[in-house]
Amino acid sequence: MSEQPKRICILGGGFGGLYTALRLSQFPWEPATKPEIILADKHDRFLFSPLLYELITGELETWEISPPFAELLANTGIKFRQSSAKAIDLASKRLELQDGSEMIFDRLVLAVGGETPLDIVPGCQEYAIPFRTIGDAYRLQEKLQFLETSEKDKIRVAIVGGGYSGVELACKIADRLQNRGRIRIIEQGNTILGTSAEFNRETARKALTERGIWIDLETTVAQIDADTISLIYKEQTDIIPVDLVLWTVGNRVSPLIRQLPLKQNQRGQLLVTPTLQTPDYPDIFALGDLADCTDAGGQKIPATAQAAMQQADYVAWNIWASLTHRPLLSFRYLSLGEMMTLGTENATLSGLGLTMDGSLAAVIRRLVYLYRLPTLDHQLKVGFNWITRPIRDMLVPRL
Repeated sequence: MSEQPKRICILGGGFGGLYTALRLSQFPWEPATKPEIILADKHDRFLFSPLLYELITGELETWEISPPFAELLANTGIKFRQSSAKAIDLASKRLELQDGSEMIFDRLVLAVGGETPLDIVPGCQEYAIPFRTIGDAYRLQEKLQFLETSEKDKIRVAIVGGGYSGVELACKIADRLQNRGRIRIIEQGNTILGTSAEFNRETARKALTERGIWIDLETTVAQIDADTISLIYKEQTDIIPVDLVLWTVGNRVSPLIRQLPLKQNQRGQLLVTPTLQTPDYPDIFALGDLADCTDAGGQKIPATAQAAMQQADYVAWNIWASLTHRPLLSFRYLSLGEMMTLGTENATLSGLGLTMDGSLAAVIRRLVYLYRLPTLDHQLKVGFNWITRPIRDMLVPRL
């Protein structure tokens, strides 16, 4: 009797999970030993999250940054299951999905990412909008459209968090609302973009100032209500009228992962070895937001899309190596710098000895992300659309 093929289950279809699956499908497996690769995600579409901001200003379309998994996985041999994990039995290597199906795995990849905590302050769940998913972007779009068609003279937006997401959102919304926008960033630290390169931080400050965006530093949120937000600064509480609150701070590991008998840090992230394996279960790999990883050179790995994509290559290699009796590789992270969008057709970038901002930086950022889209087929479709869009925009008014 022929031996059953090994089964690799990948939970999470973000950068870590999808790119691991695609890389695994490209390895030179022997026909007799080619494993079954299953990718599970609760959504039916992948999201290239660094470009999510462009939906707010209409610079990009949904299909460009969020293609269906069915399209991306066509002709790869990867099986897709639109479901999330309900239970994981590590001892018996059994996985139960929310759709009721069960499967035995030989290798398991945990790449489910994190979630934005909305239970930190009263009223956050009811009145604030996070910005992590396509659904969040649609909610924001609907709210902005409602406000734009209202009789309000000014539209007051509060963005909680002065990190990358908060700053990028603020600039995009400011460019969309123009003179009607009254936007403020609320940051509990003493600076925006605390982990950013100095060039990008100063460029961002300039972009925010040019757009008249207020920055409340060393300020915390006490409560959010339907049309106000309560802020605390130096032990003084100030109640500010607001039409829209966006919540961009915090990243929490899902309860399912936290319940697993795997070594974790205080935040619930899984501790992994430099080979991205969990210490007591070498057949289980973890990467991305939920992994507490220090690479072979001693670098603490940031929870970014760039890091997750690099980790995916190593996870795929190490799974292939473990199934084909080859040596495993320890992860080595290469920081390629950082890029931020700062409004419509404007960006800043810093890395590999290069610093740049303005429209040229926006073009370079867009091209870099085009190259990083998950499949060549999707890259070609999106690239062709970007090239021909100016021509279509010129012709449409004449029709």
